Amino acid sequence: MARRDRRSLFDRVVEFLHPGPDSTDELIESLADAEQRELIEPQSRVMLEGVIRMADMTAGDVMVAVRRMDMLDIDMPYDDLLARVIDTGHSRFPVFEGSRDNIVGVLMAKDLLKLQRAPELKLRTLLRPPMFVPESRGLNELLRDFKTNRSHLAIVIDEFGRTAGLITIEDVLEEIVGEIEDEFDDESSDSSIFTLADGSQRVAGDTTIAEVNEVFRANLPEAEFDTIGGLVAHEIGRVPRRGEALDLQGLRFTVMLARGGSVRWFKVTRKPQSVPEPQAADDAA
Repeated sequence: MARRDRRSLFDRVVEFLHPGPDSTDELIESLADAEQRELIEPQSRVMLEGVIRMADMTAGDVMVAVRRMDMLDIDMPYDDLLARVIDTGHSRFPVFEGSRDNIVGVLMAKDLLKLQRAPELKLRTLLRPPMFVPESRGLNELLRDFKTNRSHLAIVIDEFGRTAGLITIEDVLEEIVGEIEDEFDDESSDSSIFTLADGSQRVAGDTTIAEVNEVFRANLPEAEFDTIGGLVAHEIGRVPRRGEALDLQGLRFTVMLARGGSVRWFKVTRKPQSVPEPQAADDAA
């Protein structure tokens, strides 16, 4: 027996004249139109767009890469552990034993107080079980994983079972609501360009092109774009994803972190100069 269509004649006519969106892009355009007609608030549109875009994103798109992870060695002395926790300011830390690929647990920073009150305790007894997810895990599924496991941090592993990075529930939520600043975010620093250990530079996506030109002695165009993130996105034709790179005037801009439809950090290096091959000597006498 066929199900009865309970919609009114008016509802069916409206749907016939104005069919729903057939693609994600059309749906996002519909949200923009709804905002323009003041049917929804601007912040609501941003959140709804975040939810829609998040459906196509994976843990690998948002994670902090393993080389940038702040980790603790289970054999570190207490004083060294405390100093590391204070310096980095995180609330949770992956703990490894022997190799950085061998993560044995997650330490809550507040649990270090238990070691101070009871030095006879071993660090291993304070560790929480780690949650592991593959790079391909969708953010929608990951959000459910966090809720089910009552966890705020997951270790991302690659196809070979090695540590690829980490992701937090905050990272996922920021894809919906935008940047979440906490008490550990440094608002006092006005610098957006930092030197890394390998001599390269870490440059914020919202750094002005004028500042980039000054620091790198470059001559990037400043007329059309205010920030380096806007210029790179224009040159590529879209917002680049983590790991993508673009060469501009001898500089290589590699995306380190992209969130919320923009690049947060670039790694900037000098493009290697090509060495011309020596020409063969004439054989003619």
